[in-house]
Amino acid sequence: MTPLKSVLSFRSSPPPKEDVEPPKEEKLTAVTLLNQFTAVRQQTEALTATLEPEDQMVQSCPEASPSKWHLAHTSWFFETFVLSPHLEGYRSRHPQFRNLFNSYYNAVGPQPEKALRNTFSRPTLAEVQAYRGCVDEHMHKFLGTPDLPEDRLKLVELGLHHEQQHQELIVTDIKHAFWTNPLRPGYQRIPEAAESTENIPAQKPQAYQEDIYEIGSGPGRFHFDNEAPRHKVLVSAFRFGTRLVTCGEYLAFIEDRGYGRPELWLSDAWKVVQSQRWFAPLYWEKVGREWFQFTCSGLRKLDEYEPVCHVSYYEADAFARWAGARLPTEFEWEVAASQLEVEGNLLEHGRFHPVAARGAQEDKPQQVFGDVWEWTASAYLPYHGYKASAGALGEYNGKFMCNQMVLRGGSCITPKSHIRAGYRNFFTPETRWQFAGIRLADDSV
Repeated sequence: MTPLKSVLSFRSSPPPKEDVEPPKEEKLTAVTLLNQFTAVRQQTEALTATLEPEDQMVQSCPEASPSKWHLAHTSWFFETFVLSPHLEGYRSRHPQFRNLFNSYYNAVGPQPEKALRNTFSRPTLAEVQAYRGCVDEHMHKFLGTPDLPEDRLKLVELGLHHEQQHQELIVTDIKHAFWTNPLRPGYQRIPEAAESTENIPAQKPQAYQEDIYEIGSGPGRFHFDNEAPRHKVLVSAFRFGTRLVTCGEYLAFIEDRGYGRPELWLSDAWKVVQSQRWFAPLYWEKVGREWFQFTCSGLRKLDEYEPVCHVSYYEADAFARWAGARLPTEFEWEVAASQLEVEGNLLEHGRFHPVAARGAQEDKPQQVFGDVWEWTASAYLPYHGYKASAGALGEYNGKFMCNQMVLRGGSCITPKSHIRAGYRNFFTPETRWQFAGIRLADDSV
Protein backbone atom coordinates (compact mmCIF):
# COMPACT_ATOMS: atom_id res chain seq x y z
CA MET A 1 0.00 0.00 0.00
CA THR A 2 1.22 3.49 -0.78
CA PRO A 3 0.13 7.02 0.10
CA LEU A 4 -2.34 9.14 -1.79
CA LYS A 5 -0.56 9.58 -5.10
CA SER A 6 -1.69 6.07 -6.00
CA VAL A 7 -4.71 6.02 -3.73
CA LEU A 8 -6.05 9.12 -5.44
CA SER A 9 -4.92 9.44 -9.04
CA PHE A 10 -7.10 12.37 -10.03
CA ARG A 11 -8.34 12.93 -13.50
CA SER A 12 -7.94 16.46 -14.78
CA SER A 13 -11.05 17.20 -16.85
CA PRO A 14 -14.07 18.35 -14.84
CA PRO A 15 -17.47 16.93 -15.74
CA PRO A 16 -20.32 19.23 -16.68
CA LYS A 17 -22.44 20.46 -13.83
CA GLU A 18 -25.76 18.63 -13.60
CA ASP A 19 -28.74 20.55 -12.30
CA VAL A 20 -30.83 18.29 -10.11
CA GLU A 21 -34.43 19.24 -9.54
CA PRO A 22 -35.68 18.86 -5.96
CA PRO A 23 -38.41 16.24 -5.60
CA LYS A 24 -41.96 17.33 -6.10
CA GLU A 25 -44.33 17.55 -3.18
CA GLU A 26 -45.57 14.09 -2.17
CA LYS A 27 -49.05 13.94 -0.71
CA LEU A 28 -49.26 11.98 2.54
CA THR A 29 -52.21 9.70 3.08
CA ALA A 30 -53.23 7.69 6.13
CA VAL A 31 -53.39 4.50 4.04
CA THR A 32 -49.82 4.92 2.81
CA LEU A 33 -48.57 5.74 6.29
CA LEU A 34 -50.33 2.70 7.76
CA ASN A 35 -48.52 0.43 5.33
CA GLN A 36 -45.21 2.13 6.11
CA PHE A 37 -45.90 1.96 9.84
CA THR A 38 -46.52 -1.79 9.66
CA ALA A 39 -43.35 -2.38 7.61
CA VAL A 40 -41.11 -0.29 9.88
CA ARG A 41 -42.41 -1.86 13.08
CA GLN A 42 -41.93 -5.35 11.64
CA GLN A 43 -38.38 -4.49 10.59
CA THR A 44 -37.52 -3.40 14.13
CA GLU A 45 -38.88 -6.63 15.56
CA ALA A 46 -36.98 -8.67 12.97
CA LEU A 47 -33.72 -7.03 14.08
CA THR A 48 -34.28 -8.22 17.65
CA ALA A 49 -35.91 -11.58 16.89
CA THR A 50 -32.70 -13.60 17.32
CA LEU A 51 -31.73 -11.93 20.58
CA GLU A 52 -32.33 -13.55 23.95
CA PRO A 53 -33.89 -11.47 26.76
CA GLU A 54 -30.46 -11.31 28.42
CA ASP A 55 -28.95 -9.88 25.22
CA GLN A 56 -31.53 -7.11 25.20
CA MET A 57 -30.45 -5.88 28.63
CA VAL A 58 -26.81 -5.22 27.70
CA GLN A 59 -25.42 -1.69 27.46
CA SER A 60 -21.70 -1.97 26.78
CA CYS A 61 -20.80 1.74 26.61
CA PRO A 62 -22.47 4.99 27.69
CA GLU A 63 -23.28 5.93 24.07
CA ALA A 64 -25.22 2.71 23.47
CA SER A 65 -28.60 1.54 24.76
CA PRO A 66 -30.07 -1.90 25.42
CA SER A 67 -32.20 -3.33 22.60
CA LYS A 68 -35.14 -3.54 25.00
CA TRP A 69 -34.91 0.19 25.58
CA HIS A 70 -34.94 0.87 21.82
CA LEU A 71 -38.11 -1.22 21.49
CA ALA A 72 -39.78 0.75 24.27
CA HIS A 73 -38.54 4.22 23.32
CA THR A 74 -39.70 4.00 19.70
CA SER A 75 -43.18 3.12 21.00
CA TRP A 76 -42.95 5.91 23.58
CA PHE A 77 -42.36 8.36 20.71
CA PHE A 78 -45.64 7.47 18.99
CA GLU A 79 -47.51 7.46 22.30
CA THR A 80 -46.08 10.78 23.48
CA PHE A 81 -46.27 12.82 20.28
CA VAL A 82 -49.15 11.21 18.38
CA LEU A 83 -51.55 9.17 20.51
CA SER A 84 -51.70 11.10 23.80
CA PRO A 85 -52.34 14.54 22.25
CA HIS A 86 -54.29 13.51 19.13
CA LEU A 87 -56.27 10.27 19.62
CA GLU A 88 -59.50 11.05 21.39
CA GLY A 89 -59.99 8.99 24.53
CA TYR A 90 -56.46 7.56 24.55
CA ARG A 91 -55.10 6.79 28.00
CA SER A 92 -51.67 5.29 28.55
CA ARG A 93 -51.65 1.95 30.34
CA HIS A 94 -48.23 2.81 31.76
CA PRO A 95 -48.06 6.50 32.77
CA GLN A 96 -44.64 5.86 34.39
CA PHE A 97 -43.21 5.11 30.95
CA ARG A 98 -43.52 8.80 30.03
CA ASN A 99 -40.35 9.54 31.98
CA LEU A 100 -38.75 6.09 32.03
CA PHE A 101 -38.38 5.89 28.23
CA ASN A 102 -37.85 9.57 27.55
CA SER A 103 -34.47 10.03 25.88
CA TYR A 104 -33.64 13.75 26.06
CA TYR A 105 -36.84 15.75 25.63
CA ASN A 106 -36.75 18.11 28.59
CA ALA A 107 -40.00 19.74 27.49
CA VAL A 108 -41.72 16.36 27.97
CA GLY A 109 -40.31 15.75 31.43
CA PRO A 110 -37.33 14.33 33.32
CA GLN A 111 -35.47 11.28 32.10
CA PRO A 112 -33.15 8.73 33.75
CA GLU A 113 -29.41 8.96 33.24
CA LYS A 114 -28.64 7.39 29.85
CA ALA A 115 -25.73 5.31 31.14
CA LEU A 116 -28.11 3.54 33.54
CA ARG A 117 -30.59 2.17 30.99
CA ASN A 118 -29.20 -1.34 31.40
CA THR A 119 -30.34 -1.34 35.05
CA PHE A 120 -34.02 -1.36 34.10
CA SER A 121 -34.79 -5.04 34.59
CA ARG A 122 -38.42 -4.01 34.86
CA PRO A 123 -40.49 -3.70 32.80
CA THR A 124 -39.59 -7.11 31.45
CA LEU A 125 -39.02 -7.73 27.77
CA ALA A 126 -42.44 -9.36 27.56
CA GLU A 127 -44.02 -6.25 29.08
CA VAL A 128 -42.18 -4.01 26.61
CA GLN A 129 -43.36 -6.16 23.71
CA ALA A 130 -46.92 -5.93 25.05
CA TYR A 131 -46.50 -2.15 25.23
CA ARG A 132 -45.44 -2.11 21.59
CA GLY A 133 -48.49 -4.17 20.69
CA CYS A 134 -50.78 -1.76 22.51
CA VAL A 135 -49.25 1.24 20.78
CA ASP A 136 -49.53 -0.53 17.41
CA GLU A 137 -53.20 -1.24 18.01
CA HIS A 138 -53.95 2.39 18.79
CA MET A 139 -51.83 3.69 15.91
CA HIS A 140 -53.91 1.56 13.54
CA LYS A 141 -56.99 3.13 15.07
CA PHE A 142 -55.50 6.62 14.74
CA LEU A 143 -54.56 6.14 11.10
CA GLY A 144 -58.11 4.93 10.44
CA THR A 145 -59.50 8.27 11.60
CA PRO A 146 -61.20 10.05 8.66
CA ASP A 147 -59.67 13.26 7.31
CA LEU A 148 -56.57 13.42 9.47
CA PRO A 149 -54.91 16.85 9.17
CA GLU A 150 -51.60 16.94 7.35
CA ASP A 151 -49.68 18.07 10.43
CA ARG A 152 -50.71 14.89 12.24
CA LEU A 153 -49.78 12.72 9.30
CA LYS A 154 -46.37 14.39 9.30
CA LEU A 155 -45.97 13.53 12.99
CA VAL A 156 -46.46 9.86 12.14
CA GLU A 157 -43.96 10.15 9.28
CA LEU A 158 -41.42 11.70 11.65
CA GLY A 159 -42.01 8.84 14.09
CA LEU A 160 -41.29 6.29 11.37
CA HIS A 161 -37.97 7.91 10.47
CA HIS A 162 -37.18 8.19 14.16
CA GLU A 163 -37.70 4.44 14.50
CA GLN A 164 -35.48 3.79 11.48
CA GLN A 165 -32.71 5.71 13.24
CA HIS A 166 -33.14 3.35 16.17
CA GLN A 167 -33.00 0.34 13.86
CA GLU A 168 -29.45 1.39 13.03
CA LEU A 169 -28.69 1.84 16.71
CA ILE A 170 -30.03 -1.62 17.58
CA VAL A 171 -27.49 -3.21 15.23
CA THR A 172 -24.67 -0.84 16.21
CA ASP A 173 -25.26 -1.31 19.92
CA ILE A 174 -25.64 -5.10 19.93
CA LYS A 175 -22.50 -5.44 17.81
CA HIS A 176 -20.56 -3.50 20.43
CA ALA A 177 -22.19 -5.50 23.22
CA PHE A 178 -21.20 -8.83 21.65
CA TRP A 179 -17.68 -7.56 20.99
CA THR A 180 -17.20 -6.76 24.69
CA ASN A 181 -18.30 -10.32 25.56
CA PRO A 182 -15.22 -12.60 25.87
CA LEU A 183 -17.16 -15.31 24.00
CA ARG A 184 -17.43 -12.98 20.97
CA PRO A 185 -20.84 -14.29 19.85
CA GLY A 186 -22.22 -13.42 16.43
CA TYR A 187 -25.36 -11.31 16.11
CA GLN A 188 -26.38 -12.78 12.76
CA ARG A 189 -25.62 -15.91 10.85
CA ILE A 190 -22.88 -15.40 8.32
CA PRO A 191 -24.71 -14.20 5.19
CA GLU A 192 -23.83 -15.39 1.75
CA ALA A 193 -20.36 -14.00 1.17
CA ALA A 194 -19.89 -11.30 -1.42
CA GLU A 195 -17.79 -12.47 -4.33
CA SER A 196 -14.15 -12.03 -3.40
CA THR A 197 -12.22 -9.66 -5.59
CA GLU A 198 -8.84 -8.06 -5.77
CA ASN A 199 -9.87 -5.93 -8.71
CA ILE A 200 -11.32 -2.98 -6.89
CA PRO A 201 -11.48 0.15 -9.04
CA ALA A 202 -8.60 2.59 -8.94
CA GLN A 203 -9.25 6.00 -7.47
CA LYS A 204 -10.13 8.37 -10.30
CA PRO A 205 -11.67 11.18 -8.33
CA GLN A 206 -14.36 13.21 -9.98
CA ALA A 207 -13.65 16.91 -10.44
CA TYR A 208 -16.39 19.45 -9.75
CA GLN A 209 -16.31 23.03 -10.92
CA GLU A 210 -16.69 26.07 -8.72
CA ASP A 211 -20.27 27.23 -8.66
CA ILE A 212 -23.17 28.31 -6.51
CA TYR A 213 -25.06 25.14 -5.61
CA GLU A 214 -28.43 24.46 -4.01
CA ILE A 215 -27.84 22.65 -0.71
CA GLY A 216 -30.30 21.12 1.72
CA SER A 217 -33.73 19.57 1.50
CA GLY A 218 -36.68 21.57 0.30
CA PRO A 219 -40.42 20.89 0.13
CA GLY A 220 -41.11 17.44 -1.21
CA ARG A 221 -40.14 14.18 0.38
CA PHE A 222 -39.58 13.83 4.11
CA HIS A 223 -36.57 15.47 5.72
CA PHE A 224 -35.51 16.45 9.23
CA ASP A 225 -35.56 20.11 10.24
CA ASN A 226 -31.74 20.27 10.30
CA GLU A 227 -31.66 19.64 6.52
CA ALA A 228 -33.51 22.88 5.83
CA PRO A 229 -33.89 25.45 4.52
CA ARG A 230 -32.65 24.68 1.03
CA HIS A 231 -30.20 27.44 0.26
CA LYS A 232 -27.38 28.51 -2.03
CA VAL A 233 -23.73 27.87 -1.17
CA LEU A 234 -20.61 28.91 -3.07
CA VAL A 235 -18.51 25.76 -3.42
CA SER A 236 -14.97 26.10 -4.75
CA ALA A 237 -13.64 23.62 -7.29
CA PHE A 238 -12.84 20.29 -5.66
CA ARG A 239 -12.12 16.65 -6.34
CA PHE A 240 -14.04 13.79 -4.74
CA GLY A 241 -12.79 10.22 -4.30
CA THR A 242 -14.62 7.73 -6.49
CA ARG A 243 -14.61 5.07 -3.79
CA LEU A 244 -14.13 4.70 -0.06
CA VAL A 245 -10.76 4.16 1.61
CA THR A 246 -10.09 0.44 2.06
CA CYS A 247 -8.85 -1.54 5.03
CA GLY A 248 -5.63 -2.23 3.14
CA GLU A 249 -4.99 1.46 2.56
CA TYR A 250 -5.67 2.16 6.21
CA LEU A 251 -3.34 -0.68 7.16
CA ALA A 252 -0.59 1.13 5.25
CA PHE A 253 -1.23 4.15 7.48
CA ILE A 254 -0.87 1.95 10.57
CA GLU A 255 2.32 0.35 9.29
CA ASP A 256 3.74 3.81 8.61
CA ARG A 257 3.38 4.58 12.33
CA GLY A 258 0.23 6.61 11.73
CA TYR A 259 -0.87 6.28 15.35
CA GLY A 260 2.56 7.29 16.62
CA ARG A 261 3.10 10.52 14.69
CA PRO A 262 1.65 13.57 16.46
CA GLU A 263 2.12 15.79 13.40
CA LEU A 264 -0.77 13.94 11.71
CA TRP A 265 -3.28 14.54 14.49
CA LEU A 266 -5.33 17.45 15.77
CA SER A 267 -4.38 18.45 19.30
CA ASP A 268 -7.50 17.01 20.94
CA ALA A 269 -7.21 13.94 18.73
CA TRP A 270 -3.66 13.24 19.88
CA LYS A 271 -4.77 13.41 23.50
CA VAL A 272 -7.49 10.85 22.79
CA VAL A 273 -5.10 8.55 20.91
CA GLN A 274 -2.73 8.62 23.88
CA SER A 275 -5.31 8.32 26.64
CA GLN A 276 -7.37 5.61 24.91
CA ARG A 277 -4.29 3.84 23.53
CA TRP A 278 -5.68 3.62 20.02
CA PHE A 279 -3.55 1.67 17.57
CA ALA A 280 -6.13 0.60 14.95
CA PRO A 281 -9.85 1.05 14.17
CA LEU A 282 -12.37 -0.27 16.67
CA TYR A 283 -12.91 -4.05 16.34
CA TRP A 284 -9.48 -4.65 14.77
CA GLU A 285 -7.03 -6.93 16.53
CA LYS A 286 -3.74 -8.49 15.52
CA VAL A 287 -3.16 -12.19 16.15
CA GLY A 288 0.43 -13.11 15.40
CA ARG A 289 1.14 -11.46 12.06
CA GLU A 290 -2.43 -11.40 10.84
CA TRP A 291 -5.15 -8.80 11.38
CA PHE A 292 -8.73 -9.72 12.25
CA GLN A 293 -11.86 -7.69 12.77
CA PHE A 294 -15.03 -8.35 14.71
CA THR A 295 -18.19 -8.22 12.59
CA CYS A 296 -21.89 -8.84 13.21
CA SER A 297 -21.13 -12.44 12.22
CA GLY A 298 -18.23 -12.77 14.66
CA LEU A 299 -14.46 -12.48 14.37
CA ARG A 300 -12.98 -12.96 10.89
CA LYS A 301 -9.79 -12.26 8.98
CA LEU A 302 -9.41 -8.69 7.76
CA ASP A 303 -10.33 -8.20 4.10
CA GLU A 304 -8.01 -5.50 2.78
CA TYR A 305 -10.35 -4.65 -0.09
CA GLU A 306 -13.37 -3.77 2.04
CA PRO A 307 -13.95 -0.17 3.15
CA VAL A 308 -12.37 0.66 6.47
CA CYS A 309 -15.06 1.02 9.12
CA HIS A 310 -15.51 2.09 12.76
CA VAL A 311 -13.07 4.97 12.67
CA SER A 312 -13.56 8.28 14.42
CA TYR A 313 -13.45 11.70 12.80
CA TYR A 314 -10.05 12.11 14.41
CA GLU A 315 -8.75 8.98 12.66
CA ALA A 316 -10.36 9.91 9.33
CA ASP A 317 -8.77 13.36 9.49
CA ALA A 318 -5.33 11.97 10.41
CA PHE A 319 -5.47 9.41 7.59
CA ALA A 320 -6.42 12.10 5.08
CA ARG A 321 -3.51 14.26 6.21
CA TRP A 322 -1.13 11.30 5.94
CA ALA A 323 -2.45 10.59 2.43
CA GLY A 324 -1.88 14.19 1.32
CA ALA A 325 -5.58 14.91 1.00
CA ARG A 326 -8.47 16.04 3.20
CA LEU A 327 -12.03 15.08 4.02
CA PRO A 328 -14.80 16.60 1.88
CA THR A 329 -16.99 19.29 3.35
CA GLU A 330 -20.61 18.33 3.74
CA PHE A 331 -21.48 20.74 0.90
CA GLU A 332 -18.99 19.09 -1.45
CA TRP A 333 -20.35 15.70 -0.46
CA GLU A 334 -23.94 16.76 -1.21
CA VAL A 335 -22.98 18.27 -4.57
CA ALA A 336 -21.55 14.90 -5.62
CA ALA A 337 -24.30 12.77 -4.04
CA SER A 338 -27.22 14.78 -5.41
CA GLN A 339 -26.34 13.63 -8.93
CA LEU A 340 -26.61 9.93 -8.01
CA GLU A 341 -29.40 7.45 -7.33
CA VAL A 342 -29.85 6.22 -3.77
CA GLU A 343 -28.52 2.70 -4.13
CA GLY A 344 -25.86 0.65 -2.42
CA ASN A 345 -25.19 -1.84 0.36
CA LEU A 346 -27.97 -0.83 2.75
CA LEU A 347 -29.95 -2.54 5.52
CA GLU A 348 -32.20 -4.44 3.12
CA HIS A 349 -29.20 -6.39 1.77
CA GLY A 350 -28.87 -8.05 5.18
CA ARG A 351 -25.05 -8.07 5.18
CA PHE A 352 -24.56 -5.64 8.10
CA HIS A 353 -20.98 -5.14 6.92
CA PRO A 354 -19.39 -2.96 4.23
CA VAL A 355 -18.35 -4.63 0.97
CA ALA A 356 -15.59 -3.93 -1.52
CA ALA A 357 -16.23 -1.60 -4.45
CA ARG A 358 -16.95 -3.29 -7.76
CA GLY A 359 -15.54 -2.26 -11.15
CA ALA A 360 -15.67 1.14 -12.79
CA GLN A 361 -18.97 2.97 -13.14
CA GLU A 362 -18.26 5.54 -15.83
CA ASP A 363 -16.01 7.40 -13.41
CA LYS A 364 -18.94 8.24 -11.16
CA PRO A 365 -18.38 8.01 -7.41
CA GLN A 366 -19.28 4.64 -5.90
CA GLN A 367 -20.40 3.63 -2.41
CA VAL A 368 -21.83 7.09 -1.80
CA PHE A 369 -24.93 5.58 -0.20
CA GLY A 370 -24.59 2.63 2.15
CA ASP A 371 -21.55 0.66 3.33
CA VAL A 372 -20.27 3.29 5.83
CA TRP A 373 -21.24 6.73 7.02
CA GLU A 374 -18.69 9.17 5.65
CA TRP A 375 -17.07 11.72 7.92
CA THR A 376 -16.98 15.23 6.50
CA ALA A 377 -14.81 18.18 7.47
CA SER A 378 -17.90 20.16 8.49
CA ALA A 379 -18.98 20.97 12.01
CA TYR A 380 -22.64 20.30 12.73
CA LEU A 381 -24.15 23.79 12.61
CA PRO A 382 -27.50 25.26 11.56
CA TYR A 383 -28.03 26.29 7.96
CA HIS A 384 -28.69 29.98 7.39
CA GLY A 385 -32.35 30.55 8.19
CA TYR A 386 -32.73 27.32 10.17
CA LYS A 387 -35.67 27.13 12.52
CA ALA A 388 -36.18 24.22 14.87
CA SER A 389 -39.53 22.50 14.94
CA ALA A 390 -42.07 23.92 17.33
CA GLY A 391 -42.60 22.48 20.80
CA ALA A 392 -40.77 19.53 22.33
CA LEU A 393 -39.85 18.19 18.88
CA GLY A 394 -37.59 21.22 18.48
CA GLU A 395 -35.18 19.32 20.75
CA TYR A 396 -34.79 16.55 18.16
CA ASN A 397 -31.81 18.07 16.32
CA GLY A 398 -31.30 21.71 17.15
CA LYS A 399 -29.91 21.47 20.64
CA PHE A 400 -27.05 19.23 19.53
CA MET A 401 -25.49 21.81 17.20
CA CYS A 402 -22.26 22.05 19.18
CA ASN A 403 -19.09 19.94 19.34
CA GLN A 404 -20.23 17.49 16.66
CA MET A 405 -19.14 16.67 13.11
CA VAL A 406 -21.37 15.87 10.15
CA LEU A 407 -21.48 12.45 8.48
CA ARG A 408 -23.24 11.70 5.21
CA GLY A 409 -24.50 8.81 3.08
CA GLY A 410 -25.79 6.10 5.41
CA SER A 411 -24.23 2.70 6.04
CA CYS A 412 -24.81 -1.01 5.56
CA ILE A 413 -27.43 -0.84 8.32
CA THR A 414 -29.35 2.23 7.06
CA PRO A 415 -32.79 1.52 5.56
CA LYS A 416 -32.99 2.61 1.93
CA SER A 417 -36.21 4.56 2.47
CA HIS A 418 -34.51 6.53 5.24
CA ILE A 419 -31.46 7.94 3.45
CA ARG A 420 -31.13 10.79 0.92
CA ALA A 421 -28.48 13.20 -0.32
CA GLY A 422 -29.51 15.94 2.12
CA TYR A 423 -29.46 13.74 5.25
CA ARG A 424 -27.16 15.09 7.98
CA ASN A 425 -25.99 12.66 10.63
CA PHE A 426 -23.79 13.94 13.44
CA PHE A 427 -21.56 12.56 16.17
CA THR A 428 -18.76 13.79 18.40
CA PRO A 429 -15.31 13.49 16.75
CA GLU A 430 -14.08 10.66 18.99
CA THR A 431 -17.06 8.39 18.16
CA ARG A 432 -16.02 4.97 16.81
CA TRP A 433 -18.85 2.53 17.55
CA GLN A 434 -20.85 3.76 14.55
CA PHE A 435 -20.38 2.27 11.06
CA ALA A 436 -18.27 5.22 9.89
CA GLY A 437 -15.52 5.33 7.28
CA ILE A 438 -13.50 7.63 4.99
CA ARG A 439 -13.76 9.23 1.58
CA LEU A 440 -10.97 11.55 0.48
CA ALA A 441 -11.16 14.86 -1.34
CA ASP A 442 -8.91 17.76 -2.22
CA ASP A 443 -8.92 21.09 -4.00
CA SER A 444 -8.91 21.16 -7.78
CA VAL A 445 -5.70 22.67 -9.12
